Amino acid sequence: MMDGAETELLSRLSSATGNGVARRRACAAAASTEYQPAAAVSYQSGGRLLIVGAEAGTLAAVAEQLNERDSLQCTVLVTEQTSAAGAESGTALIRSELTSLAGHLGQFRVQLESSAAMAALTVATGKTEAQFDLVLDLSSPPILRSEILPPGYYAPADAAALQQALRELPTLVGEFEKPRYFRYNASICAHGRSGITACTRCLDACPTDAIVSIGDSIEVDPKLCQGAGSCAAVCPTGAIGYAYPQLGDTLQRLRTLLKSYRQEGGDRAVLLLHDAEDGRRRLATLAQQLPENVIPFEIEEVGSAGMDTWLAALSYGASALWLLVTPSVPVSVMTAIEAQVNIARAILEGMGYPAEVLQISSPDAGALSQLFESRLPVFAPDYAQFAALDEKRTVIRLAVDHLYEQAPAPRPLVSLPAGSPFGEVEISAERCTLCMACVSQCPANALSAGDEKPQLKFIEANCVQCGLCCRSCPEDAIAASPRFLYDTAKRNRMRVLHEEEPFCCIHCGKAFATRSVIDRITQKMKGHPMFSGEALARISLCDDCRVKAIYSDEQAGHADISSGENQ
Repeated sequence: MMDGAETELLSRLSSATGNGVARRRACAAAASTEYQPAAAVSYQSGGRLLIVGAEAGTLAAVAEQLNERDSLQCTVLVTEQTSAAGAESGTALIRSELTSLAGHLGQFRVQLESSAAMAALTVATGKTEAQFDLVLDLSSPPILRSEILPPGYYAPADAAALQQALRELPTLVGEFEKPRYFRYNASICAHGRSGITACTRCLDACPTDAIVSIGDSIEVDPKLCQGAGSCAAVCPTGAIGYAYPQLGDTLQRLRTLLKSYRQEGGDRAVLLLHDAEDGRRRLATLAQQLPENVIPFEIEEVGSAGMDTWLAALSYGASALWLLVTPSVPVSVMTAIEAQVNIARAILEGMGYPAEVLQISSPDAGALSQLFESRLPVFAPDYAQFAALDEKRTVIRLAVDHLYEQAPAPRPLVSLPAGSPFGEVEISAERCTLCMACVSQCPANALSAGDEKPQLKFIEANCVQCGLCCRSCPEDAIAASPRFLYDTAKRNRMRVLHEEEPFCCIHCGKAFATRSVIDRITQKMKGHPMFSGEALARISLCDDCRVKAIYSDEQAGHADISSGENQ
């Protein structure tokens, strides 16, 4: 449902023409679609505040000011040993270098260099360990450096920010909730296999450092996650998805919006995606300048929507989609957005759609006016009818298939930028021994082995270009090649990348390997004491026959020894 701020923004939009009336009615219809509620993450804060910095006097003065608020219990940590004492009455003051600080609202963990100071800090908290609910960091530079700082941590850069922190800190006592912004399915995660790391897109895109590698998969701290959503946008498999709202809910609202706009007589809809805070606030000041076919569409965070959302919107009937990116968007999120836009544009341009259908804009009148004045492409596609699904790659496939049918200048395939989640793998026939190490590592079932003969088979539609096959190949025989193949049948067809005739046991005739494998092992084992002379032929035996041959040789050896002893 539409909240008060959204209603106010909608009321500012002009509705003098038919497009304006259609826009207003379409926005109201879309707002009636309910989002599924997300699970909640809770914080408990008792008001234990750590004030940390180098200047004891400044820290103590701040603590005295906050101690006047009954809700907080302040502890001062002075990290500069030469700092003057300052006014410290009523304030626990501890001196030590800080070795580590980590955590979030209600659970900040502190480690100090001095064991005596550590013991004093623990006593000050009234806990069995040095743990605080809140941190006011007056260090220069700040201790924590993530682009989006954890809740409960303040590192004011100037006097105005300090005063704001002093006003907010006393309010952060009690129990607090926020949505659990993400969902994670480890079974389709392409981060790693068998100790080999491949995809790190979500780790690179996270501005809160909430995502860490735990070997073959990742782990997300729900209390550090602030819902930037870039992890979900860049995930090639959909292992991480945005849960507030879910993809299916967002698409249902988009479909309702665009369908209603058409039914109300609206023409050439341009979607303007913006976030629920800074984007909404800035857009409100420009609302009267928006052409009446430009429809604001609010999402929780602009970085949470990726190619699935953008391409689906175009297939549902938007003539163009523009992303309103404000200065508050973290650098890592902006990098992720730009990378995804480049991939989506390449896919669109491979069908003949111009770059104007997908744009990034800053929230100022000049930048927006340039977009508004740009000539929109003239095409009138049929509108896609596929359901609002919560499955990333399926949505992208359905959207692209639909857009391809309406494409002004379609090509059979297009090369994509590095890091794209679509493409093929290429095999060096000279190097590949069909050991199938790549098959065992593939997280998307893009690679498979032959049933009756040595084969390496591939389904391009499943490939996410994670690189695990390349990294796991002992012969360095595999290369990933990002591209998009538009023909659905070809994309889903299983094709043979490499095959060989089986090598048969020289004793029993059973197929057990390939000629290239036997030749390579034979070449490597020549000269090894265990395979000298006739023993080299054991490599050409199947497992059963090899065991029998070794046993037979051992028995023959024992017989020779026994004969010698009897003589």
